[in-house]
Amino acid sequence: MSQPFFLAHISDLHIKAEGRLSYKKVDTLGSLQRAVAHLNALDPAPDAVVITGDLTDFGRDDEYAEVRVELDKLTLPWFAIPGNHDARPAFRRAFQDKSWFPHTGDFIQWTVEAFPVRLIGLDSTVPEQSYGELCAERLDWLRTTLAEQPSKPTVVLLHHHPFISGIDHMDRQNLRDSQPLAAVLAEAPHVQRVLCGHVHRFMVSQLGHAVVCSAPGTSHQVAPNFTPDGPAHFVIEPAGLLLHRWQPASGFTTHYLPLGQYEGPWPFYDKDGLID
Repeated sequence: MSQPFFLAHISDLHIKAEGRLSYKKVDTLGSLQRAVAHLNALDPAPDAVVITGDLTDFGRDDEYAEVRVELDKLTLPWFAIPGNHDARPAFRRAFQDKSWFPHTGDFIQWTVEAFPVRLIGLDSTVPEQSYGELCAERLDWLRTTLAEQPSKPTVVLLHHHPFISGIDHMDRQNLRDSQPLAAVLAEAPHVQRVLCGHVHRFMVSQLGHAVVCSAPGTSHQVAPNFTPDGPAHFVIEPAGLLLHRWQPASGFTTHYLPLGQYEGPWPFYDKDGLID
């Protein structure tokens, strides 16, 4: 049996310069440091880490400098796409030395071919807007890129969630009109996962045949308020990451891993059988 491929997935780091607290409450830098330590300690080690946007809070060069210091502590290959809190010019300056970074085109979109699963990063950002979109140019690029390897299992990444979460204030800033994306994916049955962030919660949805997973934030989470027109609030719940496990025969299974130290593990059984 072939070895499984493990893809770790984090999102919405929201790093501020000089370690400032986000919303005057959230230590996003400390949260990222804990996430990096957690990722480096995973056994077996993931094959790669993907980060689905909002690496910074204001898209500033000094914020990206702090992000790079922490991400460069990862002992694993990592790949990132921008979110609505990022800024393309500063994002380019911060990551243009990375082998996966695109050096042509207006959008930050890339492919990674080094693994048994192909990774495709999309840029769903709209400058100075919270919502996302995929214009005709970006969709055409995706369609062409998917057609290059129609038999290779593929993961598509974007920042904005292409579904209705039920949290009204987040759904007013999701991916505007996900149907064109769904139409492109309908031509590409080899896309087995669509991964996103933005909504700061672990959610699972469907876009055509593809399962969509949103990652929790590495620090604060969006409050799960499903009241129509509910307020835009955040909560300090346990942060987490997603671990996507893939094998040829079984495809993907996605695991949610809370960040932090918890009691255990303890055995279910001793030499006499079930512990009771």
